[in-house]
Amino acid sequence: MTFTVLTFLYWVVLLLVTLAALTSAAIAFKLHRQLYAVAAIAGLAVALVLAAVPVGPGPSAFGIVLGMLALALAVIGGGPVAVLALDLATNNSVPPGQHGGIMVLNAGKPAPTMAGISDPETHEVLRGGVTIGILERLAVAGAILAGFPEAIAVVVAIKGVGRFTELAAAESRERFIIGTLSSLTWACACAALVPMALV
Repeated sequence: MTFTVLTFLYWVVLLLVTLAALTSAAIAFKLHRQLYAVAAIAGLAVALVLAAVPVGPGPSAFGIVLGMLALALAVIGGGPVAVLALDLATNNSVPPGQHGGIMVLNAGKPAPTMAGISDPETHEVLRGGVTIGILERLAVAGAILAGFPEAIAVVVAIKGVGRFTELAAAESRERFIIGTLSSLTWACACAALVPMALV
């Protein structure tokens, strides 16, 4: 009886911590505040530590709820986490575009400035990164939760081929690599919650 109560409490705490991380991620996604992205990262880290505790599986409903929370956390939280990683790596040195991309210099022209976003010497690359990132994380986390992690290679290949022509500028290559790796790492960590907790 005691073991059952402890297992139930463990699962409730794990679900609440994951829900708190998801809430922080949703606020970070909506308000573009880095502090909430950091809180989401901390929440996920605590949830992963809890999931690593060998308590045993709880009621199947808890596993299903954890899977849904983990999938939502992977999809929603990856954007703010990728933005945080990019901000830390590039220190906002590349001007943003109007359609979610970045402004890069046309070949042989002087470097763009923040004031020169509409400068005809620059053009926008990596447009639609938010939508692509959401789909990417959904596919990656879904593949792991479905027990088919090999599909991650397909997702990365499709993204790489689709973005290949936009990677001529060093700025776009840097953002592509940092954004993709941080997004994939986040999605994998979120999806790992479920099998870790169910073992």
